[in-house]
Amino acid sequence: MLGLKAKIILSIIVCELLGAWSGFSTVRTIEGWYDRLIHPPGTPPDWVFGPVWIALYAAMGAAFGLVWERAPAGMKKWQAMAMFVVQLLLNLVWSPVFFGMRRTEIGLVIVAALFMAVFITVLAFHPLEKKAAWLLLPYLAWTGYAAYLNAGILVLNG
Repeated sequence: MLGLKAKIILSIIVCELLGAWSGFSTVRTIEGWYDRLIHPPGTPPDWVFGPVWIALYAAMGAAFGLVWERAPAGMKKWQAMAMFVVQLLLNLVWSPVFFGMRRTEIGLVIVAALFMAVFITVLAFHPLEKKAAWLLLPYLAWTGYAAYLNAGILVLNG
């Protein structure tokens, strides 16, 4: 059986690897299409995104590992873990759609759904493992910020 540390480490590794896979779709478009777009006020420099996402994926993995290990077995635990997977899938599909396909309008729909899914995940984690819910709050905030940036790019670039 895996203990708490092993579950957290495994969860972090999985989140980081999936995040890196999704992020590869951004690398080749940042210096071309994305840089030529008009960006909304408050857009950070490109170098900020990588470290922020690394930290967020680590926090996401730690949160999942905590719920996996500490939450009591039962339907609420499995529902919370399933909701985590739903938000993670939405997270992973956003970059290829926004950057790879250059579909900012579909990206906005995905990031809005992602924000709601992260919010629901926080609510699902909170009664099971409060620390896990708290670990997801920066991710929720960043997702809201990403929605603002996506909407701004869509509006400013037609």
